[in-house]
Amino acid sequence: MIIKYCDSLVIGGGLAGLRAGVACAQKGLSTTVLSLCPVKRSHSAAAQGGMQASLGNAKMSEGDNEDVHFTDTVKGSDWGCDQEVARMFVTVAPKAIRELAAWGVPWTRIKKGDHEAVINTKRTTIHEDDNKHGLINSRDFGGTKKWRTCYTADATGHTMLFAVANEALKRDVNIEDRKEAIGLIHHNNRCYGAIVRDLITGDIMAYVAKGTLIATGGYGRVYEITTNAVICEGIGTAIALETGVAKLGNMEAVQFHPTPLFPSGILLTEGCRGDGGVLRDVDGHRFMPDYEPEKKDLASRDVVSRRMIEHIRKGKGVDSPYGKHLWLDISILGREHIERNLRDVQEICEYFAGIDPADEGPKGWAPVLPMQHYSMGGIRTKPTGESPTLAGLFSAGEAACWDMHGFNRLGGNSVSETVVAGMIVGNYFADYCIETQIDIKTETIEKFVHEKEAYMNELVSRKGTEDVFRIKNRMKKLMQEYVGIFRDGVGLQKAVTELEELLIASKNIGIKDKQLSANPELEEAYRVPMMLKVALCVAKGALDRTESRGAHTREDYPKRDDANWLKRTLTSWKDGDTMPTVEYEDLDIMTMEIPPGFRGYGAKGMIIENELSAVRQKEVDELTDKLTAEGKDRYEIQDALMPFPLQPEYKRKNQRLGVK
Repeated sequence: MIIKYCDSLVIGGGLAGLRAGVACAQKGLSTTVLSLCPVKRSHSAAAQGGMQASLGNAKMSEGDNEDVHFTDTVKGSDWGCDQEVARMFVTVAPKAIRELAAWGVPWTRIKKGDHEAVINTKRTTIHEDDNKHGLINSRDFGGTKKWRTCYTADATGHTMLFAVANEALKRDVNIEDRKEAIGLIHHNNRCYGAIVRDLITGDIMAYVAKGTLIATGGYGRVYEITTNAVICEGIGTAIALETGVAKLGNMEAVQFHPTPLFPSGILLTEGCRGDGGVLRDVDGHRFMPDYEPEKKDLASRDVVSRRMIEHIRKGKGVDSPYGKHLWLDISILGREHIERNLRDVQEICEYFAGIDPADEGPKGWAPVLPMQHYSMGGIRTKPTGESPTLAGLFSAGEAACWDMHGFNRLGGNSVSETVVAGMIVGNYFADYCIETQIDIKTETIEKFVHEKEAYMNELVSRKGTEDVFRIKNRMKKLMQEYVGIFRDGVGLQKAVTELEELLIASKNIGIKDKQLSANPELEEAYRVPMMLKVALCVAKGALDRTESRGAHTREDYPKRDDANWLKRTLTSWKDGDTMPTVEYEDLDIMTMEIPPGFRGYGAKGMIIENELSAVRQKEVDELTDKLTAEGKDRYEIQDALMPFPLQPEYKRKNQRLGVK
């Protein structure tokens, strides 16, 4: 039996995991990062558009600060987020941007003088002052009051990932790729590491650590059509769920991106619309202003996705051999802009759709359709990133329900969260590993290893009749059809019922390839039951939540119900069960800095209000007026309204050019 020891174990080699690994290495901890693939090929590299941070550098960003970013994030979440965590995030994001610049990320910079930009389809001249020359630039993104999304052309995730990976290597973080965590070692509600399978040799081994952090990304591959990489199957989330101790949060909160290329599903960044691109229908009509006259094509992602499907339902979709779609027009930006700032988008369109989006007119329009993109739900954590129920288990990034996104994520807040949570949670995680000693018997570790070895041997020796690929494909189709952008009780019940049947059937899977190494069929056989559990958490949470909030849209319950549903969904899984256990934790309105209100999209009157919202708003207004009259600054007012936890080195004030 192979047992490897380290101070801190990080499962997941994307931006969040690597940045947490750096945080541990900075404090002298022996740190191991496990990854399914070479870390510089992690899914974080796919992020194109940018990273939100309120630098306030550019002309269109002037006046931006943590307060504005916080308000955008809370409204974007449809009041589903943890406002303390959102405050932590917006405070650290500017520091993260500057740290990344120091590590070598070549952020696109401001050039002084006049520059042309396309705003609302019109060419507009923007003048940048001489003293802004060379500062980090930002572009517009959906759901924001200011241009806040910092970027490196349309390859932001790629440049960030390489910089953070290089920093981890420089600090001697032990990175092991082609390793898959298939279970957690836990005893008496305490996590001691993970059981890991070597994807090359098939060996099962134990990694024992003072603390374990899961940063394995989202679970988009439980859907039939998704922008997620093939490794984003939710296995990291599932191994936490299967402990029976750790809980998942808000799993029904699944975001659909408006502009994946159709039918391939490859993402075309929100930066296309942020830079001035627009959506068009079968008639070439720009339809988003008809629905959202203020934010138009840059409404929040959940809103744009719904409006697109509504418009197709009205008969305005474009017919194709693969189904109906709409058009994304970035040709109005001009060839020079596209070839400088949207190069990856241009190549994707050329390779996968046979078009050049820089060609003028309909010839260059790209076919797009909303598809699954992001998981707001994940492993439920405290603001420190630790599981409230399984000590020693932490999570960060898309794998976590930290919970700064609530029921909808703003574009640019995801890649930002990876490094910001990697900093904040990574720091808390490192401190935990420094302060903690573990005492676990070897026989306990052996038990977990032998269980997984026996499970693998059982899978290859089974004479079952069920085809794992049939089960997997049916799961994906159910999720796509019934747990998508628009949901209703009948469809969700069908999905839940049949997903449970598939989970039961998965116990009778038979595989033809009987070897324990280099066996993709074996990998599907142990992953698919985990994916089904994750899918059931999503579908059951959506079925039980009888309201519409953010990306969770129930056509049979179209209103946001703050009176009954201002709460976070918690799911757990008892050993032997075929359905998750669903519980809820209330969001406390009386501690919120911004009480629930109108989000700014669609018709008013679509909220069932909680009577405490008005009470808390009155308190907030009175306290704000009192402190303002006393001459208190915005930091003092904010602290009085809602104190939030954060390490002192990260809580220090951010500096902005020309702002005291």
